[in-house]
Amino acid sequence: MNLEEFGLLLLSVLSSVAGQFFLKMGATKLSKASLANVLNQVISMITIPELLIGLSFYGLGAIAYILVLRRVNLSVAGPSASLVYVFSVLIGLFVFKEPIPLVRLLGLGFIVCGVILVVWHK
Repeated sequence: MNLEEFGLLLLSVLSSVAGQFFLKMGATKLSKASLANVLNQVISMITIPELLIGLSFYGLGAIAYILVLRRVNLSVAGPSASLVYVFSVLIGLFVFKEPIPLVRLLGLGFIVCGVILVVWHK
């Protein structure tokens, strides 16, 4: 993977993480969903700026990922994109003050090690 491909992959990952962040911010503004208020929920979703920003970031991430897939094997790009999980947990910890159990931390370590092994070339 050359520097340009890495940059596109990083853009894809960071855009997806930003999308998750804004979707979480917007989701906290929604009322509790039920079958009776589904239409109101959908209307609310398209009027909350954070949700629209989150979807826009996801779109940007998808475009960058498509460009990555034109150049990089799926067997490398796919696992590398799993770094979104690592960054999402870190945002949950530092921004939303969510606890990270030791087992989850161990799982994140396995993800990082797995990505390193998949991307590593001799």
